[in-house]
Amino acid sequence: MEIPEDYIDINRNTWNQKTEVHFSSEFYDMESFLNGRSSLNDIELSVLGDVSGKKVLHLQCHFGQDTISLAKLGAQSTGVDLSNRAIEKAKELADQMNADAQFICCDLYDLPNHLNEQFDIIFTSYGTIGWLPDLDKWAKIIHTFLKPGGKFVFAEFHPIVWMFDYDFKKIDYNYFNVESIIETEEGTYADKNAAISNKTVSWNHPLSEVFSALIKNNLEITSFQEFDYSPYNCFNHIEEFEPNRFRIKHLENKIPMVYSLTAIKK
Repeated sequence: MEIPEDYIDINRNTWNQKTEVHFSSEFYDMESFLNGRSSLNDIELSVLGDVSGKKVLHLQCHFGQDTISLAKLGAQSTGVDLSNRAIEKAKELADQMNADAQFICCDLYDLPNHLNEQFDIIFTSYGTIGWLPDLDKWAKIIHTFLKPGGKFVFAEFHPIVWMFDYDFKKIDYNYFNVESIIETEEGTYADKNAAISNKTVSWNHPLSEVFSALIKNNLEITSFQEFDYSPYNCFNHIEEFEPNRFRIKHLENKIPMVYSLTAIKK
């Protein structure tokens, strides 16, 4: 599989543009967040457990809402993201909200050159691993930064979702990680009418690739769940069938949309 040499620069540029739109979008609802709303969902809260007093590393944190929400639950949290604009916004937010959250701007694979400590919990969620070509390198990062006995907590969109075309009418993409997916996207999931056009480079990762990478890197999977809904209204043809639970209307509850897992560093 050929991986474009400049994929990091391409995706950083895209996420810098998205950040400007996302920060003021209804999707991220900054007003209610500043007024105390947690951005964390039941799916990840149920597996995170009590984070009070814990050191938490949040990978691919965007502009830090979840990182700050973890800090508000009593964690000492550190967020990492590729986008310099997102990290600037995250730092501003943390200062504004007086949150115990630190932020690092770097490509995830380069994190060992920017950070030298270990954490009780590593957390990452929703739309993260698709930006990474190699999950073995991803799992090595998790292993490196977890304390022995520490917990990895992961919530992500199900790989079945990424097989469909944008209208969820037909299968357009391979379930397996066989190619770099290079596309140009108009708008963004948080504002489909936003006047931005972005090139993206991404990868599909089957569940077997996720599990194998973690197991190979001495991380023992201790829970795995699949969910027939998304906590986010971020796809086309979606309906809210219960508060903050969304499905593709014509597919109803027939496909998994999200999964979660936890793993312990042995």
